[in-house]
Amino acid sequence: MTTQADTHSVTRTARRVPPGTHTARPIPPEVLDELRRADDAGRPPVPVTDEEGGAPLRCCLRHSEPGELIALVSYAPLRRWAAGTGADPGPYDEQGPVFVHARVCRGPAGEGLPFTNDRRIVRRYSAAGHILGGRLVEDPDGFDTAFAGAFTDPEVALVHVRAVEYGCFLYEVRRD
Repeated sequence: MTTQADTHSVTRTARRVPPGTHTARPIPPEVLDELRRADDAGRPPVPVTDEEGGAPLRCCLRHSEPGELIALVSYAPLRRWAAGTGADPGPYDEQGPVFVHARVCRGPAGEGLPFTNDRRIVRRYSAAGHILGGRLVEDPDGFDTAFAGAFTDPEVALVHVRAVEYGCFLYEVRRD
């Protein structure tokens, strides 16, 4: 079942956290439009009704609710970022599965960092698109420290927050 909220256009492209901290960036609306037609592996999405809920949605940076229409698509976040910056990530380019609403949604609502309820990796990337390392974050209060530590290195252009178990992309953080 799709709620009326799912049919509204995305009005925000980043999720803010309190001043002095960092911004979680969902998949941008224009990219979501493309992924809803064909994902980064060239496959059309297959919408399904999420009976149980709990899927981490990268469009609005929240977990799905039971009955929502979602799709699992292949997404290449570093490749898309590199295309806009002229970087060449070479072998660091990767694509993987992400859940999104099958139809346009409102995007993120509220403040705070999403998906901090489990261990995560904060992976650092250079302006060339190469991995510069990462940091395991096990405490929900440890993300700001991990981001601050990453961005003290002038070589770091952006970071990805990823799931530990499968390495799935959750969201991106850039220098504010």
